[in-house]
Amino acid sequence: METTVWTFSLSVPFSQWAAIYDSEDVAKMHADVGIKSLFRGVCKEDPTKVCAVHQAPVGVAQKLFEDNKEMIRGAGHIIESTVVTAYLDN
Repeated sequence: METTVWTFSLSVPFSQWAAIYDSEDVAKMHADVGIKSLFRGVCKEDPTKVCAVHQAPVGVAQKLFEDNKEMIRGAGHIIESTVVTAYLDN
């Protein structure tokens, strides 16, 4: 199992992005590939910066991201700002 910490910037208000991220469609997409969303929140110093934490089999979250960049971009996620750090529970 891998835990990934995603940080990125938004081109829309956090509430708008979060409504899409929290939607049933995204929850189903995550569940279908085994991604568990542990946290998503906005930076208290900068309302355009977001942190999201997922847990999934190794490589699954990154693959979903790569395969769905245009849809993710459409939700207000600035793709080029994304930084992903992966952690293993060895």
